[in-house]
Amino acid sequence: MTRHQQRPLGSPFGHDSTASEVLSGVDLGGRLAVVTGGYSGIGLETTRALAGAGAHVLVPARRPGAAREALAGIEGTEVAALDLGDLDSVRAFADEFLGSGRPIDLLINNAGIMACPETRVGPGWEAQFGTNHLGHHALTNLLRPALVADGGARVVALSSAGHLRSGIRWDDIDFREGYDKWKAYGQAKTANVLFAVQLDALAAEDGVRAFALHPGGILTPLQRHLERQEMVDKGWIDERGELAEPAFKTPEQGAATTVFAAASPLLDGLGGLYLEDCEVALPADEAPEGSGGVEDWAIDPEQAARLWALSAQRTGIDTFGRG
Repeated sequence: MTRHQQRPLGSPFGHDSTASEVLSGVDLGGRLAVVTGGYSGIGLETTRALAGAGAHVLVPARRPGAAREALAGIEGTEVAALDLGDLDSVRAFADEFLGSGRPIDLLINNAGIMACPETRVGPGWEAQFGTNHLGHHALTNLLRPALVADGGARVVALSSAGHLRSGIRWDDIDFREGYDKWKAYGQAKTANVLFAVQLDALAAEDGVRAFALHPGGILTPLQRHLERQEMVDKGWIDERGELAEPAFKTPEQGAATTVFAAASPLLDGLGGLYLEDCEVALPADEAPEGSGGVEDWAIDPEQAARLWALSAQRTGIDTFGRG
């Protein structure tokens, strides 16, 4: 995907739209959606909205018990165990799912961690890159048979305006030379966008189209690694712990761009795009002040292909790249 394709479509939805508004009149009956981490924060609202539109929603969860409790009362949902930071867990989930013989219509790679203390997963990967990106790379590739089985699917990668903080640090992806939690988060979110760009390039001929998105600023459990004072200093909350940033969204508004990417007919025949506020985002240097946009480093086809190759090498998994 190149920057000239990052142009708004004229969507009727925007910053304040909710997930239920975006899906109003959309019938997802008979569709299967997989939403990683779809039991907390905007993931929970994504699950609620998709199920409300008729989809059956499978929620892979690192904490299955907590997921079942959170989803109690939402009809048409099920839970399975999955730890994206553990490739054995990713393989086990994928093997069990493929054994069911069911096709996937919507895969929403929603789960993630943000600004955590320096942590390693797998064979020493920086945790945000390993969990947010490499785990989803492995999962999506392992689920390829189900994604192509019914004529194609949409794959949605949850990125963030945090990608504006950092491109891919090719010389030190795992922060061996000094850890910065926000740059590590930014790199992981850039990786999510590049993943969607390359997946769409590889899989469009099989009917699989991919999108990445910024859901907006929302107070959710994603901030669990941040001290209250840090959020006060950023202007997100006040000294009483109450929301202070007027541009922040509610969780249901935060889920709106996700379900727009997953199900809007406005995106039919498109792919590899970065979205925000239920619309295709402009390049960052063209975006109005305060709206974010997408950096060139996150949609560059050469960097997308390079990251895919590196991810395939690290995980040993590359079903789309090998056809």
